Formats: sequence, C-alpha cells, structure tokens
Amino acid sequence: MRFSTLMAICVFCTTSVSAAAETLSFGIVPQQSAQKLAHLWTPITDYLSAKTGYQIRFTTAKDIPTFERRLHAGLYDIAYMNPYHFTVFNQKPGYRAIARQKDKRIKGIVVVRKDSLINSLMDLNGTKMAFPSPAAFAASVIPQSRLKQDHIEFSPSYVSSHDSVYLGVARGFFQAGGGVLRTFNNTTPAIREQLRILWTSEGYTPHAVAVAPSISTKQQQRIREALLGMVDDPQGIKLLNSIRFNEFTAAENADWDDVRSLNITLLDHLLAD
Repeated sequence: MRFSTLMAICVFCTTSVSAAAETLSFGIVPQQSAQKLAHLWTPITDYLSAKTGYQIRFTTAKDIPTFERRLHAGLYDIAYMNPYHFTVFNQKPGYRAIARQKDKRIKGIVVVRKDSLINSLMDLNGTKMAFPSPAAFAASVIPQSRLKQDHIEFSPSYVSSHDSVYLGVARGFFQAGGGVLRTFNNTTPAIREQLRILWTSEGYTPHAVAVAPSISTKQQQRIREALLGMVDDPQGIKLLNSIRFNEFTAAENADWDDVRSLNITLLDHLLAD
C-alpha cells in the first residue's frame, strides 16, 4: 500500500473518531409524548448543533421512570430535567447545571374538568387522581404533599406523561390530575378547553439544563453560550417561543437549594446503588 494512501486512511479514521466523539445526546424529560417532544425540541437541537459545531441529537424516554434510570446511568450528555431530578442526579452521577429559564418559577397545578363540581382541594377527598410519575416534581410531588398536609385522602394513578394526565381527566377517567402550567398551555387545545385549573402551587426554581460529568469545560461553555444566545437571534427567539420560554439564563448547582430544602427522598435508593 502506498504511503499516501495509508496516510489518507489514517486521516479519515482519525476524523471519523473525532466526529463521533463530538456527537452529543440531549435527553428531554418525557412530560409529553415523544412525538410532541421531537416536534418541539428537534429544531432546537439542530439549532444548537449549528451554533456549537457539535452534533447534538434529540432523545427522550418512553416514561419518566425510564428517563430517571438513564440519568442515573449518565446516558445523556445533556439533559433537560425537573428540579427534583437535578438535586438527585447532581449528586450521582454528577450532572452539572449550565442553564435554566430566566425569570421563571415552576408551579404545580391540579386540573379538573370544566363541568366538575369540584371547587376546592377539600372536594378531592376520596377521589381518583392522575399524575405523570411518582417523582415528577411540580406535577406529582408538590400537589401530593399539599393534599397530604391537608389530610385529603386520594387514590393516585401514574400515567407516564403530563399529556396523559390531561387526557385522562378530560375523558372522565380521573376526577383530577397534576401537571404544570407550561405543559397545560402546550397540550392539545381540544383537551385543554375541557379543563380548568383548580389549584396552583407556590413557585420553585425551574427545570435544569445540565451536562454529564463526561462533558468537558469547553463543550459546556459552548453549549451554554448557544442557549443563552438564542434570545439575541430571530431564529432562536422563534424556537424559544415554540416551547414557551422567554430566554435561558446561566445556572449554578446551588440555584436548586430551595428544592433541596424540601428533603424529598423518593429517589434516594438510586444514590445508594
């Protein structure tokens, strides 16, 4: 084999390995169906790919427990995760916060059908309620904590996504369900118009965009700069509007101390593994 040919092969191999190493997965918490999330977030990951020079690939999971297991294993290079998830997976495997919504506090809600006779949380006593998953922070943990605090008995069912909660309540399978304002506003209008918000929680630090321990400081900085720069670009603004974000702001791990102070222990078993 000629030396020039050998060198060309070596360059090709090196380039291929380098390109593969620059492919990053961006895991989005499955609050909504995979199809809807792909529609909303794939244009954003394409935009971030163009801005960073990395091949950033949208991915999600079939349900929130599966998403949690993948976070625990560090399978997502970048992840958009709920506030409680961040407090857990910041400890193990060591995800680091890089961004969050600016001037935003996440609020849990309880929804009922518009024609429901339920007009207060006390009216939920003895009802069957839908929630996305046990550790969905604002949609499950916060409303359930309030109901238990008020000694309101309820029967929880976990239906895998926020959209499934809203659909189940709209169709009368459940008397009420937990969600968050953003996903409620993003759900199908035909479903949303059948529902009303019964209760809204106080606000907490919102979802984190975090990177896995394997992500270098250089990669982290490029990704953060691309997210923060979206608000200065007409295309970026359009994409932010599509997910009902005003803009991203830089985040630090300590931003979620308000969530840590709640001492939620639902996923502590993962930290012991």
